[in-house]
Amino acid sequence: MKCIYSSAQENHYPKNYLVNGIPQANPESPERIGMLLEGVRAAGLTLESPPAYTREHLLRTHPERYLTFLETVAERWQRIPNAADEVTPNIHPDTRSGGYPKSVVAQAGFHMLDASCPITSDTWNSCVWSAWSAVHAAEQVIAGDASCYALCRPPGHHAGPEVAGGFCYLNNTAIAAEHLRTKFARVAVLDVDLHHGNGTQMCFYDRADVLTVSLHAHPERFYPFFWGYADEDGEGDGVGFNKNFPLPRGTGDEVYLESLDKAITEVEAFVPDALVIALGLDGFEGDPIAGLSITTKGFYEIGNMIAKRLVMPTVIIQEGGYPCEELGQNLASFVKGFDCQVR
Repeated sequence: MKCIYSSAQENHYPKNYLVNGIPQANPESPERIGMLLEGVRAAGLTLESPPAYTREHLLRTHPERYLTFLETVAERWQRIPNAADEVTPNIHPDTRSGGYPKSVVAQAGFHMLDASCPITSDTWNSCVWSAWSAVHAAEQVIAGDASCYALCRPPGHHAGPEVAGGFCYLNNTAIAAEHLRTKFARVAVLDVDLHHGNGTQMCFYDRADVLTVSLHAHPERFYPFFWGYADEDGEGDGVGFNKNFPLPRGTGDEVYLESLDKAITEVEAFVPDALVIALGLDGFEGDPIAGLSITTKGFYEIGNMIAKRLVMPTVIIQEGGYPCEELGQNLASFVKGFDCQVR
C-alpha cells in the first residue's frame, strides 16, 4: 500500500488553542507527522508525494467564498492594528442564514466554529497539500490500487462546507469521497476517530449517494457536543444515509468492536462501490485527548474487521491521533490488521 504525504503539511502550526477559556499548547502539531511516518515505515508502506491538483477538487466540497476566506484571512487579519499573530474569532452568529459581513473579524466568526482552529500565514498552503494528499490517494484507488493511505495533516473531518473547527479546515475525507464519486456511483465513509465527524456529516447529510457512518465518544459531554447523536439520520434525499454510533467515555476494545460490527453492517446494507475510512488514532487509551480506551492491539482488530468485511476499493484518510509514544505503533497496527486480508 502507498502512503501519500507532502512535507508542506508540516508548516501549519498554531501554537495554542483555547480550552475552558485558557490558551493551551496545541496537540495538532507538526510533531505528529514524524510519529506517523514511523508507523508508515513500520507498516512497510511506500511513501509518495502528491502533485498539485486543481481548485475544482476542493470546490466539490467547499464553496468559493470559504476557500477565498481561508486563503486570504491571515493577511487581512494582520491589517488590524495590534492583531494577534493567529486568527481566532471573538464573535459567532446564531445562524449562518443571515447576511455575510465584509469585516474580517466577523467573517472569522462566520467560518470558524470554535477556538480550536486558529489560522496562521502557513495554514492555507498546508491545508491545500493535505487535501491534495487525499485526492492523490483517491486517484490511486481510481487507477486500480486496492487501497491507499493519505497522511493528512492538518486533519479534516470537523470541517463543514463553509466552516472550520476542531483543528480542521478542509475536509480531506469528504474531498476524497467526492473524487471517488467521479468513478464510483456509491461511496461509504466509515469514521473511526475518537470524535464525531460532524463536518463530514454536514457535507453529505441530504445525499443518498454517500453513506456516512461514525463511531465516536458520546457528544453529550464531549466535542463536538452538538452533533453525533444516534437520531441524526439525514434529511431530504439523505434520510437513512447517516448513521451515528455514540459510545460511552472510556469504551475499550471489546465494546468498540461490537459497535464496529453494527456500523459495518450498515455499510454492507448500503452496498457501496468504494470506501473511505476516516482513521482517527485518538481513541487510544494513552492519547492526550483521553476519550476512549482502545489498545494498540485493538487498532489491529479494527483494521482487520473492516478489511475482512468491506472488500472494495478503499482510501484511508488520517484524521486525529495526537503525540504520544505509541502513535506510530497504533498506525502500524491498524495498517497491518487491514493489510493482512486479501484485498
